[in-house]
Amino acid sequence: MARALRPGRAVDDPSRSDVLTHAGAAIRPPGNAHAPGADGAAPSSDAQHPWLAAASVLAGTFMVVLDTTVVNVALPHIAGSLSASVEESTWALTSYLAANAIILPMTAWLARLVGRKRLLILAVAGFTTASVLCGMAPNLLMLVAFRVIQGMTGGVMQPLSQAVMLEAFPPRDRGKAMGLWSIGIIVAPILGPVLGGWLTDNLSWRWVFYVNVPVGLMAIVMIRTFITDPHYIRRPERIDGYGLFLLAIGIGALQIALDKGEEEDWLASGWIVALLATAVVFLVGLVIRELMARHPVVNLRVFKERTYATGVTLITVMAFVLFGSLVMLPVFLQVLLGYPALQAGITLMPRGYASLFATPIVGLIVGYVDPRKLLTLGFLIGAGSLLWLSYINLQVGYWDLFWPQFVQGLSFSLLMVPLTVLTMDRIAPEAMGNAASLFNLMRNLGGSIGIATTQTLLDRFRQGQVNILGGHVSAYGPGTRMTIETWRRMFVAHGSHPTTATQQAHVLVWGMVQRQAAMVAYLDVFRVLALLLLLAIPLVFLLKKPVHQIRRVGPVVE
Repeated sequence: MARALRPGRAVDDPSRSDVLTHAGAAIRPPGNAHAPGADGAAPSSDAQHPWLAAASVLAGTFMVVLDTTVVNVALPHIAGSLSASVEESTWALTSYLAANAIILPMTAWLARLVGRKRLLILAVAGFTTASVLCGMAPNLLMLVAFRVIQGMTGGVMQPLSQAVMLEAFPPRDRGKAMGLWSIGIIVAPILGPVLGGWLTDNLSWRWVFYVNVPVGLMAIVMIRTFITDPHYIRRPERIDGYGLFLLAIGIGALQIALDKGEEEDWLASGWIVALLATAVVFLVGLVIRELMARHPVVNLRVFKERTYATGVTLITVMAFVLFGSLVMLPVFLQVLLGYPALQAGITLMPRGYASLFATPIVGLIVGYVDPRKLLTLGFLIGAGSLLWLSYINLQVGYWDLFWPQFVQGLSFSLLMVPLTVLTMDRIAPEAMGNAASLFNLMRNLGGSIGIATTQTLLDRFRQGQVNILGGHVSAYGPGTRMTIETWRRMFVAHGSHPTTATQQAHVLVWGMVQRQAAMVAYLDVFRVLALLLLLAIPLVFLLKKPVHQIRRVGPVVE
């Protein structure tokens, strides 16, 4: 028991080597955050210049997350320029997301293989080069190939940046670090459609990729200057080839199935069924392999820590709701309200304003308030904002959408920072890279599942509402006949033949039914997302009290 109480040391049991000793972490003096470790190693320059280290990795991370959404609004332009259909051009998104998902969980292993600093430099350089090649792509096939390179090089930056920032700051200041990191993670996907729309309308879709070049060059210079490899990173003794194979096929098949499922009508498509079956078989095999391997490419034993496992579950739920709602509103604005892409992006900015304002504040107060209380408040406010959105209608104006989105942005700030701090609180520094990789993988997969699910629910709910509303619209009903006659006369007055005008009036009335059915479907999905946030609240009580957080003298009592 005396050994377990030794400050700053990890448990010697290999099965627990990825989790901080609770008692040791609890009694570690706050002022000793930068002290040499047990092996006498000096503090790294990351810890000596934490804000410069944070800025070095955050620039690249913001660029990578931005590229998950910045291309969306440019797809029609890409399709036209490269002689492809809009459906074919979506592979520019699918390839990026699939490659990103495959590389994420193996980031910690790659960092041990080539060194964290070197991997960061290679990743940023590769991402920047791939961005230039994407902008120069002469056809869709080349663009998809270069997007794969973008996804693979960009995927390592998210977990590595999180690990660097968590290690560079002392535990009591991790809230500030995660506040800064969360700004990029939350604001970048919201800013993406606005920036993409402006660049596409005013320059060319190719500038959606060229804009990454100056950011990438700046990030490379800063990483070379301010980032160092921690002393505990060791080259893996063996390469887990089976694990790498199972991981790449399983995650890749799952990501492609999620991205293309709704487009192919899910289980009605043979190749979607094949992809899902492949994902299940290979991912189950991956779990079995990694739990048995002596040198796994992904260390799943970190999930033995209850707080970490619960935190990963909650971040998956949060990403599900965040990205699901983030995709719904642009479609609602453009399809039902007729907004152009840039105006739709501007209308969606209030979430970004709120996150930009609230996230640093939450990062400051998370060191003084139990993060579990902030999480509960965030889930309640988030659910309330979605319920607020469930009462909008087709006559909605800018300010009707501004305030519920602003409140939603506040809620995501209350969720992201405390959740990241709590989840990583009990993870040892040498396991931080692996834990951050899995954390970011589940956040990305949660977002992909959220997008796929909301799109499917919207389609199913719309079909149901068309049947319900259509059943109340009869060609012989007085209200319907009056509406048809009014539109028929208008078409005749504009030069249509009476027979043609009658057909046009019927089509118009049917379009009104479909539009109203789609509106009701959006409201129903907002309510489903709100319910999901409320159902997540009981999981908050499974999180343990942080051992590094509340600023006071003396040990933290569970």
